Order: sequence, then C-alpha cells, then structure tokens
Amino acid sequence: MSTVADHQSIAESLPTGQVAAALVDLEAIRSNTATVRRRAGDAELIAVVKADGYGHGALPAARAALAGGAGRLGVAFLAEALALRAAGVEAPVMAWITVPGDAFVEAVGADVEIALGSPWALDAVEAAARELGRPAQIHLEVDTGLGRGGATAADWPDLLRRVAPLVAEGAVQLVGTMSHLACSDVPDHPSIAAQVEAYRDALAQLERVGLRPGLRHLGNSGAALAVPQARFDAVRPGVALYGVSPSDDVPPGHWGLRPAMTLLARLAHVKHVEAGQGVSYGLTHHTTAPGWLALVPLGYGDGIPRHASDLGPVLLGGRRQRIAGRVCMDQVVLDLGETPARPGDVAVLFGAGDLGEPTVQEWARVAGTIGYEIVTRIGARVPRLYRGLT
Repeated sequence: MSTVADHQSIAESLPTGQVAAALVDLEAIRSNTATVRRRAGDAELIAVVKADGYGHGALPAARAALAGGAGRLGVAFLAEALALRAAGVEAPVMAWITVPGDAFVEAVGADVEIALGSPWALDAVEAAARELGRPAQIHLEVDTGLGRGGATAADWPDLLRRVAPLVAEGAVQLVGTMSHLACSDVPDHPSIAAQVEAYRDALAQLERVGLRPGLRHLGNSGAALAVPQARFDAVRPGVALYGVSPSDDVPPGHWGLRPAMTLLARLAHVKHVEAGQGVSYGLTHHTTAPGWLALVPLGYGDGIPRHASDLGPVLLGGRRQRIAGRVCMDQVVLDLGETPARPGDVAVLFGAGDLGEPTVQEWARVAGTIGYEIVTRIGARVPRLYRGLT
C-alpha cells in the first residue's frame, strides 16, 4: 500500500478545477524510444503513433519519439499522416491502411509513404503520381501468415510484375518492403520462424524481378525487444514506446520501459449510506456495513472498460479501492467502507505503479483485455496534460 504522501504527490499533478485528466509524460516516451532503439541493435526505428499516439496524442508522441532516436514515423491511415504533415512534422511518415477513394493525391503530394499489397492500391497510387507529375513513395506489404493486410504468397508475384516497370520508369519509388508478425509477444512461438522464412522468400522473389526491397521491416514492439531474427533493417515499435508491455506476462519494467500515462479524476460526490445499500445499475454490489460511497466522474464514455465493473482498481488517499458495481457511461462508484473522503479528492485509476497506484497491466488483467486497449480507448472528453519535453 502506498502512503498518503505518495498519493498526494500524484494527486497534485491534477490542476485545481480540473475534473479529470490523462497526464502524459513525454520524457518517458523519449526514454522508452531510446531504450527500444538500443535493444533493436542496428535496426532503424519507425515509431508508430497511430490511433492518436495510442491515446497519448499523436503529435506530442511523435516529437518525443523523434527526440528519442526514431528516424521515421508510422500510422495506420493517410489522414493520420496528413495531420502530422499539417502540424509541421517533416520526418518520413508511412501509412499502411488505405481504401478506394482515399486521399492518395494529397498523400503523394505531402511525401507520405504509402504501404500497399493489392493491385487496386497500386493503380490508385500510380494515378496520383501521374496527376502530380512526381513519384509516389511506396512500401510493398506481403502477408507472411497474419492473414490481415498485404499480398498473399499466391498474389505476390503478380504484384511484383506490376510494380517493376513503374519503378523502372520512376513513377513510384520502392522505399521499403514490409510484413507483420502475428505472435511477437511470445518470442518462442513457432509462427515467428515460419513468418521470417516466408518474408525472406518474398524478398528473394522481389530481387529476382530486379527490384531492391528498400527498407526491410517485419518486427513490431515484441520483435524489437526480444526477437532479433525479425528485426532486419528496421522495426516498428508502437505500444512499447508508451511504456506498455507487448506481453501480458512481462511487466514493462523488465525491458526498462516506463508507463507514460497516468489517469486521474476528482471525486464529484461523497455520501454516507447504511448497510445493504445497492450500488449502480443492476445493483450488483451492496454495502456490507454503514460507510462511504464516492463517485468518480469517469465511465465507459471516457474509455473505462465496462468489463472492469466490480473489479477496476483505484488509488484514493493512499489506499487501494475497487470499483463497486457497474461502470456507467460517465461515472463509477467506490465503496470506501469506513474511510472518509471529500469531494475534490483525487482518485488515480492507473499510472506507472511506482507510488502504489494501479497499472495499465492490472486494468487489462481485470478487464480481460490488453494494455494497448486500456490506453488507446481513453476518450477525447479526458484532456491530455503534457509534461517533460516541450
């Protein structure tokens, strides 16, 4: 159990009058990036800042990652890449999910690198390049076993035949060749060796048609940290940069990572009730003795998992508490028993854990999910307050 003094040091981070906030430690992101880069050896680091920087803020996270040694950035969608460009980010940015009718012309014009694994996407990129009179920068994506994006082994040769003349002509520039691992969070999983072999075969086919693969990248956070054979020329870490472990069984501190987000809220209401008082929808919780109930103004509308009903851990006044009853859209309730509290007191839902507060990994465990989801789902109603780098 943390001391009240420890809790106070966290609570004071929430400005007076602020209902709730996600504190984001940009120095932690910078440091985590440097740590992952060291572990990845000679591989270049493509810092993944998709989904608004895993909920931490894409632009601040991108700047912190670049300060930590990332050479490039990665996002899922063209709109995310274009937003970074509009904000003044000049580092190479790649995006790997596109749909017909997407902003290909704008992306090519902004020097966004576009990953593709299908003929229709290649046609769209070529058309954008010809309309602008400038080459498009592309990454070819091959499906080595994940069964998600990328060309299958059967479709890969035809895609290469289509790409080769466009590269020779200068209509497109092949910046990189990519795939994605299915089980990098389990370093000894047999699928890793199979995917590495399939990826090497795809690279060999590419070279046989006279293409150079450019930057070869297959590994994500798990591979960057613990799968050397999957690192190649570059790695694409995402969640590790934010101090969340890619493995459910390994804490982030094992890798020297520090969680970057702390979620706080002020109590909105406190009241004394009698034994047997039902709490929240469905009355799944009842008080066992006279005591205090406290209302925390965060709910599933803010990203608190409803699956954490009756389970979610919270630090209040230096003591661990647990959500009582169901998570509501805008609030949760704590059954404090005989421990008093006051409106305005600060509850800590999760943080780095070194002062006794719950961690993202704990929340993921009780909610039956992964740490990625816990931080990424924190909604726009919760302001991000940044500290560390400027």
